[in-house]
Amino acid sequence: MKKTRQLSMSLFSVCEDDIVCGVDEAGRGPLAGPVFAAAVILDPRRPIRGLRDSKKLTEARRDELAVQIKERALAWSIAQCCEKEIDTHNILQATMLAMRRAVEGLHIVPTLALIDGNRCPVMNVRTEAVIQGDDKVRAISAASILAKTARDHALRLLHEQYPLYGFDQHKGYPTELHLERLRLHGVSPVHRTSYAPVRALLQPAEAS
Repeated sequence: MKKTRQLSMSLFSVCEDDIVCGVDEAGRGPLAGPVFAAAVILDPRRPIRGLRDSKKLTEARRDELAVQIKERALAWSIAQCCEKEIDTHNILQATMLAMRRAVEGLHIVPTLALIDGNRCPVMNVRTEAVIQGDDKVRAISAASILAKTARDHALRLLHEQYPLYGFDQHKGYPTELHLERLRLHGVSPVHRTSYAPVRALLQPAEAS
């Protein structure tokens, strides 16, 4: 019988010889830009201090930890689903697809993927959902940080293409500034047209 070890603060057991990757996403709520996901297999021989839910870290600390994760992890991968995929499949399915792409992008094949949240993508790898896993499981915390920093970088690049919307400030989230710019300048090619505030601006044009 395989020995198991219990991960701290979790309700599941992991086999002694499991290759575990943590998986998390960033960008489900924004009105614009892709949704990102990351998968990380940590190296227990090269620990990284300070891993936690990316939302609880400053931007500077996230950037520092992202560098360490890429340097010290056994494997890491970042993937995304674009705005058109989100509008076609819905945000939940697009998130699941981005997570699957991230896991499939690892150069080491895991035997278990621990997914932040309460749903798992369909994959060839064994999966388990971990509610609030980004603050409970270090590999998920690492994935949370990589997904968040990658998406923030992508939105800064989108700001260079579409400077009128202030993507560098709100990262696509529905802030007052973003909604004001959206009403003023209209819908850009990187906005998610299936989201209500964006769809509402398009409907009068479609009806005319």
